[in-house]
Amino acid sequence: MSGEYLAPYAAHDAASRGRRYPEAAPELRSEFQRDRDRIIHSNAFRRLVYKTQVFVNHEGDLYRTRITHSIEVAQIARSVAVALRLNEPLTEAIALAHDLGHTPFGHAGQDALNECMREYGGFEHNLQSLRVVDELEERYAQFPGLNLTFECREGILKHCSLKHARELGELGRRFIERRQPGLEAQVANLADEIAYNNHDVDDGIRAQLLDVAALREVRLFRAQHEAVTAAHPQLSERRLVHETIRRMVNHVVIDFIRSTQAQLEAQRPHSIEDVRSLAQPLARLSDQVQEEHLELKGFLREHVYRHYKVLRMTAKARRVLRELFAAFSDDVNLMPLEHRDLARRAEAAHGAPGRARTVADYIAGMTDRYAILEHRRLFEPSERT
Repeated sequence: MSGEYLAPYAAHDAASRGRRYPEAAPELRSEFQRDRDRIIHSNAFRRLVYKTQVFVNHEGDLYRTRITHSIEVAQIARSVAVALRLNEPLTEAIALAHDLGHTPFGHAGQDALNECMREYGGFEHNLQSLRVVDELEERYAQFPGLNLTFECREGILKHCSLKHARELGELGRRFIERRQPGLEAQVANLADEIAYNNHDVDDGIRAQLLDVAALREVRLFRAQHEAVTAAHPQLSERRLVHETIRRMVNHVVIDFIRSTQAQLEAQRPHSIEDVRSLAQPLARLSDQVQEEHLELKGFLREHVYRHYKVLRMTAKARRVLRELFAAFSDDVNLMPLEHRDLARRAEAAHGAPGRARTVADYIAGMTDRYAILEHRRLFEPSERT
């Protein structure tokens, strides 16, 4: 992306902090375009197609999965990046990579794996995403992982405990010093929240856990639903819902851009380092829209995420992952040869924590259906191994 187009507070290729392993500059594309392309071609990205967002993939073909969610996050983030004259390829790369370390079965799987790993440092999916791009992907001759730029890795690491931050050197310093990431990372972070908040409404209706009458209690939905109904009184229910959600997303994203522009005008950062040095993120919603956004989030938590049908599935997911972890930890010979050998080497180097981390890597990399299949192979006598 041309440096003449970019705002001074954007991430510029020429000023990148570089990669962990030095490489020659790419030809005919930017450093951040290279990051994005490596993410898209990774095994971890392809596996997201069969990883749960809210509803398990095999329950229906049209529910969001981690990959469609990541694409929707990237679409929102890119729109905002262009409007703010940020580095669009970097913003897209961060958005596409932010869930690479997520377990099967969504947050239920992450919680289960964190419980299993409690004695060995726990499990954080943001840290796992970084581990995927830094170490676990095996595609290149000269280095492990994808060897992404500092700026992309900075954006992937959305959250991090102070304990782990101290182990990450320069990348973890901002969590210790309470600094901000670059604005591209901030945009991708908020785009993530906007995407899942609005699109979980669509999936909740599709799953028949939500209905329009109940949703009209939520201001953000009600305002757009009334506008669509007034303009198109004969619209079918399906098109009415889709048009309402489309306008909800548009309403929040426009507010996102305008509110962030107002912050930029007030703070006047002259570089990405100025953005990082601020006490609070620059990317934000207005107070009113943030309140509407949080109201919708609370509604979804009560009516979708805590619905008994969803809770039943998450209970099953936790049991599957806990039992897989226990079985593989007790006997690493039950894992495929490659993972067994990795576990043995890690145990020789780091003891029980090394073995446990390798087992967690194997399980976190599974798709929903592969985890279910592995569980059947181990615990159902009639299932072929």
